[in-house]
Amino acid sequence: QKVLVLAGAGGLGSTMIQVAKHFGAYVATTARTSDIDKVRTLGADEVIDFTTTDFADVVSGYDVVIDSLGPDSLRKSFTVLRRGGLAISVVGPPDPSFATQLGQPLLKPVFALTSAKVRREAKRRGVRYAFLFMQASGAQLSTLASLYDAGELRPVLDRTFGFDEALEAMAYVEQGKGNGKVVITR
Repeated sequence: QKVLVLAGAGGLGSTMIQVAKHFGAYVATTARTSDIDKVRTLGADEVIDFTTTDFADVVSGYDVVIDSLGPDSLRKSFTVLRRGGLAISVVGPPDPSFATQLGQPLLKPVFALTSAKVRREAKRRGVRYAFLFMQASGAQLSTLASLYDAGELRPVLDRTFGFDEALEAMAYVEQGKGNGKVVITR
């Protein structure tokens, strides 16, 4: 499959590039000029410098897009997917299946309403949309740990904060300054 990972140098993007490559995908990503070499070493087959080029102008026919940026990039993602392709967003509006994931089926109509516009646009373009809420899973973390231990994946760390600096760490992440994983230690 062809996978486009938006913001490949970030904490999520750097992991997604490696996981997609591990499963044999062709991976394209977006990154700023200073991060091009970094994302190539993670396994990206194609890198789009977002400071000079709009990804929607240069890629097409992708099976999956992973979006961690927001509404504008999500809408553009629909244009680069092949018919039936899937745009997955961790920042887009929750879809009805999220209510099921939460174990709150009564929330399905609420999430259907909040994601209606995005889902309608995806359908109009012949693609699919899914919201991904990341939650801890012991089994998945164990699998990832095995891949890290085997050297098949490598962590990309941006900065480490002490526990007493947790609020500063959260502000750092919320301001979009992180370029890899931000770690809080005891």
